[in-house]
Amino acid sequence: MLNQGASLDRVFQALADPTRREMVERLVRGPASVGELARPLAMSLPAVMQHLQVLEACGLVRTEKVGRVRTCHIEPGALRAAESWIAGQRTTWEHRLDRLGDLLNE
Repeated sequence: MLNQGASLDRVFQALADPTRREMVERLVRGPASVGELARPLAMSLPAVMQHLQVLEACGLVRTEKVGRVRTCHIEPGALRAAESWIAGQRTTWEHRLDRLGDLLNE
């Protein structure tokens, strides 16, 4: 469980940055080259590569190099783990709020 928690921490840390969230949003629509990911961003290619390294390190993105082109792909498993954690938290808080509502109605 500790390893899964550490993994989840890295995913949320990676998603805390708006540039990386933008990259993930783009990759959800399909694979893209590093150049395609960099095009709309106001930063250097080395800066884009640093963001990609963070996304790869936490398991959100996978890259592969064919010739001179590095293509990035989303890894849905990491997103699912984050979504599952958030859903569990939402369920817990909904139950607590329901109980509070019941107490207030009595």
